[in-house]
Amino acid sequence: MHIGVIGAGIIGISVAYHLADRGMEVTVFDKGRPGMGSTGRANGGIRAQFTSPINVALSQRSIEVWETFEDVFETDIAYRRPGYLFLARETTTARRFQENVETQRAFDVPSTYLDPADATDICPGLSAEHFVGATYSPEDGFADPHLALQGYLAQATDLGVDICGKTAVTDIVTDGDGVVRAIETSHGTHAADFAINAAGPWATQVARFIGQTIPVSPRRRALAVLEPEVEVPDSVPLTVDVDQDTHFRPERDGNVVAGGFFDETDPDQDPDRWSESVSLDWAATLIERLSTCADYFGEDTLYRRGWAGLYAVTPDHHPIIEEASPGFINVVGFSGHGFMHSPATGQVVADLVERGETSIVDLAKLDAGRFERGDQLTERTILD
Repeated sequence: MHIGVIGAGIIGISVAYHLADRGMEVTVFDKGRPGMGSTGRANGGIRAQFTSPINVALSQRSIEVWETFEDVFETDIAYRRPGYLFLARETTTARRFQENVETQRAFDVPSTYLDPADATDICPGLSAEHFVGATYSPEDGFADPHLALQGYLAQATDLGVDICGKTAVTDIVTDGDGVVRAIETSHGTHAADFAINAAGPWATQVARFIGQTIPVSPRRRALAVLEPEVEVPDSVPLTVDVDQDTHFRPERDGNVVAGGFFDETDPDQDPDRWSESVSLDWAATLIERLSTCADYFGEDTLYRRGWAGLYAVTPDHHPIIEEASPGFINVVGFSGHGFMHSPATGQVVADLVERGETSIVDLAKLDAGRFERGDQLTERTILD
């Protein structure tokens, strides 16, 4: 059985690895180079503090892999687990936090609801007076997406996966019954029993090759490296000021990686033509908002560098994982959670190819048809 994977980001390479690990012949096609799309611009967050059973399941299965990744893949991915700290300024947000914790603990996620004063034990620089509630889980954390991709890539190629960079997919060939038979590329036609769409922001373009329209929107999100007035210790969690739409996490030498979404509109982007840079106005707004979150930040905080990437967003912030037609599988629309969920996703898709089902998540809830049926899923902890 030959499998063609379209897209060489962390999702596509994880899928390729898991398929090859089960003895299948796999070729990965990418119009650029591995990891040069969304993966190379990701923040690296890994958390189980979700409220959707599907997101929690994907996180928990993935965390099992991240915990042992260095040993299994012989790659240090700089995985750290200082936790995630979510902060509420509004009482309505705090009440939602309390509901979230009840839901998470039912899924064995060790999250806790905290008073702001107690949260300063976890984030010593926190400006507790601006907040009315918080949640924290010590098992959350972050890692380096580029290093993780390299670990998967090395193991995949050792298993015989053929990585075809600088090779654009131009069409999917099907027979009279709509069954996938080949993948046409800029460098020729490749026979295939399955074509797997892991194209991230380009997902809709690939789906159109089989006549399918899927609701995946490329949305621009930005990050910056800041040098705070006061060094941020490595023990500080990835901290999210929910009502101000900002977040930060410790980086090397006391610096932080921070982000936030402040635009009034959120238009779809052309994944082949969009701005990868960030404006100084955005960086100034980010620093100003962070200065009311924690006393690490203030007028003397320095902006070092910034970049933007693309989220592939679905209307309900859950992925589409389905066999849309015989031999054509979508694994797209992770809405900013692709890196953290990539280990479990690779296992799910390998299960789907091998036996048509999986026990990890309920795939019946992740097909693209759910949006037309009105069966959208709900997630209350969205981080931009």
